[in-house]
Amino acid sequence: MIARLFGKPKPPGLRRLSPGWLPVWQRNFLVWRKLALPSLLGNLADPLIYMLGLGYGLGRMLPQVSGIDYMQFLVAGMIVASAMNAATFEALYSAFSRMHTQKTWDAILVTPLSLDDILAGELFWAASKSFISGFSILLVISAIGLSSLPLALWILPILFLTGFAFAAIGLIVCALAPSYDFFMYYFTLFITPMLMISGIFFPAEHLPRAIYLVASWLPLSHAVQLVRPLLLGEFPKDIVLHVAFLLGITVAAFRAAVFLTYRRLLN
Repeated sequence: MIARLFGKPKPPGLRRLSPGWLPVWQRNFLVWRKLALPSLLGNLADPLIYMLGLGYGLGRMLPQVSGIDYMQFLVAGMIVASAMNAATFEALYSAFSRMHTQKTWDAILVTPLSLDDILAGELFWAASKSFISGFSILLVISAIGLSSLPLALWILPILFLTGFAFAAIGLIVCALAPSYDFFMYYFTLFITPMLMISGIFFPAEHLPRAIYLVASWLPLSHAVQLVRPLLLGEFPKDIVLHVAFLLGITVAAFRAAVFLTYRRLLN
């Protein structure tokens, strides 16, 4: 569609971010607002089931994990996992629908907005969904006394950062996917193994050393190591390293997503 309307410009690198992303974000927000309650309930259901089943069930059978009750250990992982899942689903299924099935991006491109604006808008919106999901979980665990305020409030910007990282990676997969079925490979080969080895359900240092080294390079591990200490009222160790890693993943992955999306839509 882009090629038919505008010819075949050379796929760009990442340009300076313009305010053009904001109308795209606003459009997605207005659509989501119509189904906000079911969406929030869906985001809450999965982590709450894990918290109840594993935290209260398995947790009562276990000794302390890393010096804390298992429930306290688990809830930090659930916040991060919820943020990751929200950003991932938005950048995959929702963005793919707008790009391929609904042709929403084609309609936006008739306006003065560019494809760069669309992708940036999708990135910011997926990160916003990540924040909403993680914040909802944080409210629940704060209500039952499992967070240490006010230090736990620093988790909020980390939710955005986590959302940006996984949204950017998701947009790469969206650009490569021929159909919705393709996303199952991403979940099976990347998301699910990462969920298992990144310190969500048990300390990652208990893994074999080779797997632990792999886990230390995964974005979910860095997000967990930022969130868990804050939830317990402590400052994370190596905070600059973890934040820099997530920022680096976001920038690199988004650059790749821009290039691959241009290449896909120009062919």
